[in-house]
Amino acid sequence: MTTHEVASKLVELCRQGKIDEVHATLFAENVKSIEANEIMGPKEVEGLEAIKAKSVAFQAGVEEFHGATISEPVVGGNSFAISWAMDATFKGRGRMTIEEVCAYQVKDGKVVLEQFFY
Repeated sequence: MTTHEVASKLVELCRQGKIDEVHATLFAENVKSIEANEIMGPKEVEGLEAIKAKSVAFQAGVEEFHGATISEPVVGGNSFAISWAMDATFKGRGRMTIEEVCAYQVKDGKVVLEQFFY
């Protein structure tokens, strides 16, 4: 897959709430994830299984999901970015709207790096 194809598929699946499928089909085994801070989980994790575990932990912390808006991707070379706004009620933290820019790097048709800015 090209970077544009990966970006388009990631946005499509995320809009459908299919995060598990994003990880299973679009992420490399050696993928790295970098958060802006530790509010949403560990600041850095490496490896597909660690990212899947981080996702499960994040989802477990959501009490109620109220909606999300995901932009079309902006693609440049082997990288792309999207903006993502999510409205959710978190266990023990209440309702929050989180707005972030998500940046991805692609190699050999798979995401090898994701980084979040919020």
